[in-house]
Formats: sequence, structure tokens, C-alpha cells
Amino acid sequence: MTTELRRPNPSEHAPYFSRYIDLVPDGDIVDTLMYQLGETLRLLQEVPPERETHRYAPGKWSIREVVGHLIDTERVFAFRAIAIARSDGVDLPSMEQDEWAAHSNAHERALDELASEWASLRRANVEMLASLAPEAAGRRGRAGGNEVTVRSLPWMIAGHELWHRERLAEDYLGRAG
Repeated sequence: MTTELRRPNPSEHAPYFSRYIDLVPDGDIVDTLMYQLGETLRLLQEVPPERETHRYAPGKWSIREVVGHLIDTERVFAFRAIAIARSDGVDLPSMEQDEWAAHSNAHERALDELASEWASLRRANVEMLASLAPEAAGRRGRAGGNEVTVRSLPWMIAGHELWHRERLAEDYLGRAG
């Protein structure tokens, strides 16, 4: 395991993100991110075309929009990681997820296209995270007004994906978690 990207302690991120980080099993976070890639792609490949635009309740995102949200969030968290790794103390804006989702065209795109984009993004982010200099892991910056370390961000990516994968399986596809 890369010691530098070990599980962050709660002082390294806003309390809100513990809900995601706590879902991630112990181990090498880069390996976890690659493993998740296969698991999530398998789940998405099982979605019948007629269910891609399904919303489990009024006002909820469609399955396509959830994947679009995963793409957007992973991009933002990965950008935060590289920006803070390269410039200690940087102050980055927040991401208003509902506004971003409303302005994306994810609902209009085929699920296999979205899944392919997400997979490419995940692979690129894994390479970026694995290549960070050891001293970058503990660098701190601000994102959305909250202090965060580089080390916390891949754990947030992994936990956020796990949370949404569970929602997709349970709420959208009716599978027990």
C-alpha cells in the first residue's frame, strides 16, 4: 500500500465526507479504485436499455444522470487532488451537484457512452494518483470552503462511487445491497 495515500483521518476533510470514506475498505486506495472500476461497469452493463432513463421517484435523477454525476464528481475531486498536490494552500470552488446535473446532457446520452467516459476518466485518475510525489499526499488546500488533504480525495472518490453504486443497485434496480 502506498503509505502516503493511507486512509485519511477526520481532520483531513470536512465531516460530511466521512459518510463516503467510511464505506471504503482498508487497503491500497489505488487498487481499490481499479477494482471498483470493474464492479461498477458490471452493474451498468446489466441495466436494460429501457431502464436507463428510469427515476425511482419524482425529482430523482435518472440512471444516466447518476452516471453523469459520477463523472462530474470524479473530475472535480481529481482536479482538487492535482491542484492541491501542485500548489499547497490552493482555494478551490465548490460544486453544486444539482445545478451541474441540471446543466449536463447526461439524460440524453446512452448509458454505454457514459460508462465508457467514466471508465476512461477512472483509468486516467488512477494513473495520476499513483504518480503523485510522496510529499504531496499531506498537502492541504480548501475546496468549497473546507480544508482537505490530497490524501483524502481518492478516498472520497471511492466512497462516493460506492454510495451511488449501492443506490443504483437498490433504488433503481431493486436489488438488495
